Amino acid sequence: MKQILLVFLGGGLGSILRYLISKNLNAYYSNFYLGTFLVNIIGCLIIGILIGLSLKNNYISENQTLLLATGFCGGFTTFSTFALESNILFKESSLLQMSLYMGMSVAIGILAISLGLWICRML
Repeated sequence: MKQILLVFLGGGLGSILRYLISKNLNAYYSNFYLGTFLVNIIGCLIIGILIGLSLKNNYISENQTLLLATGFCGGFTTFSTFALESNILFKESSLLQMSLYMGMSVAIGILAISLGLWICRML
């Protein structure tokens, strides 16, 4: 039960923070969802660091991983919103913007996870 509460608490905090960031930043560009993009990239970096710390001599506990990686990052990042926004760009015939948004999200997301893991190896 404690583990479920940790995931619940982390997910709630992550979701609130994602909402606030996306609400404030998505309005800046009509053909690029900056808020969603940034929360997904930041979330990738955070989860890379968390998993790196977890793998490095068990620096963080299983409960901390559940709270922060599963809960917070799970609530903070959002694949469903990313897919919806990509679909909106497609329907608006903004194929270049859609391709950039999707390509940059995936490529930079993977690089951010790699950066997080690298940071932990350097510690």
